[in-house]
Amino acid sequence: MTISQISVFLENKAGQLADITGILSEKQVNMRAISIAETADYGILRLIVDDAPKASSILLEQGFILTMTPVVGVEVPDTPGGLSKVLGIISRAGIDIEYMYSVFGQKDGQACMIFRVADADGLTALLAENGIATIAGEDLGVH
Repeated sequence: MTISQISVFLENKAGQLADITGILSEKQVNMRAISIAETADYGILRLIVDDAPKASSILLEQGFILTMTPVVGVEVPDTPGGLSKVLGIISRAGIDIEYMYSVFGQKDGQACMIFRVADADGLTALLAENGIATIAGEDLGVH
C-alpha cells in the first residue's frame, strides 16, 4: 500500500517555497505533509497532498520540474521509543531507508511517518508481520 508523493526540484532562491504553496492554495490543493532538502545548487520539495494528480498538473503548467514517487505511510506509536521500535524492525530486515519525514497531525494517538524505500511492498509486508500498521492515502485525506 503506497501513497503518491510529489517531489519538486527547486532553484536555491528566495520565494520558491512560497510560490508553490501559494499556487496550491489558490487552486484548493491541501497539503498533508511537506519536507524540503537542499544541496548547494537546488532543493527538493517533497509533498503529500489531497489530490496528487491535480497538484502535479498545476505545478507542471507553472513550469516546475517534478516526479511522482510511491512512499509508505506508517503508524508509529506516539510514545518514547515508538519510532525506535519501527526503525529497529526495518534495520534488522536489512531495508535501507532513503529518507523519511512526518505527516501533519495524528491518527488515533499514532504519529504517522512517510518512508521512502526501494521496495515499498516489502516494507509493507515486513511491518504487517510485526504488527505495525501502514496508512492508506484515504486515512490522510488523500484521493
